[in-house]
Amino acid sequence: MPFPKQIEVELPLLRALEARGGDARPHDIYPVIASELGLTPDEQEERLEGSPSTRKWSNLVRWVRQRLVELGQIDRSQRGVWRLTASGRERLLRAREQGSLEGRAEDSPERVAIAAVSLRDLMNSNTEEIKKRLAAELQELSPRSFEFFCRNFLSHLGFTTVEVTRTSQDGGIDGHGDFRQGAVRIRSAFQAKRWTKGVVGRPDIDRFRGAIQGEYDHGVFLTTSRFSRDAKEASYKKGAITILLLDGEAIAEMLLERGLGVRKSPLYVYDIDEEFFDIEDEE
Repeated sequence: MPFPKQIEVELPLLRALEARGGDARPHDIYPVIASELGLTPDEQEERLEGSPSTRKWSNLVRWVRQRLVELGQIDRSQRGVWRLTASGRERLLRAREQGSLEGRAEDSPERVAIAAVSLRDLMNSNTEEIKKRLAAELQELSPRSFEFFCRNFLSHLGFTTVEVTRTSQDGGIDGHGDFRQGAVRIRSAFQAKRWTKGVVGRPDIDRFRGAIQGEYDHGVFLTTSRFSRDAKEASYKKGAITILLLDGEAIAEMLLERGLGVRKSPLYVYDIDEEFFDIEDEE
């Protein structure tokens, strides 16, 4: 899902504080708001590109908290505790009276316009847009070109001696290579499906596993489409070769993470390191 904008987090944050009696510590609030907005555990653990030790989600919530402090809707006079103010309660009441669940109805158009173009929102929007464009680029490739893309892509993931098969009479095997895990060399085969419609189902996974059984130790199935639930469940089968599934969205995500197929422009956004100021009073 697209990463929430700052304004979309404001009311959920106020509601979370209200539900906890009006005040709470930050680490108790993050998962509550994330649950309301539908963020997955993986999305909550995503790190800032320029600061791998900082979670993107908790960083966004802290910025929203600061905005609400400036509006007088949260009080942070007690270190480590966020407290709902009378103004914050009034905003919640207004939102309920106006029937707003996302926190937009009680805001003026000017307020929404300003909040919608915050620098962090623009950065997050750019990330989502680039992922879509990467997925679209993959679908523009010919089926054969996608096979060679998969060869190059797997090489960047740590596979060695990756080759594309020369003929189509390969039983579903489009290429193969080696992957080292410590001192162990794992012989792996891959299949590449450049599809623009439909989903890869369990029969496709079963056929691929049957083609590599006995000759390879591992399989990778890459597609520009997506996998059905049955296909995902069939990828891990007790006593059988494991098949790693990479759909268009996952491939685009990994390309972006590794800086493959994209150009990065430098942009620095400063933030406060709250842990730096977390100092106990000395006697």
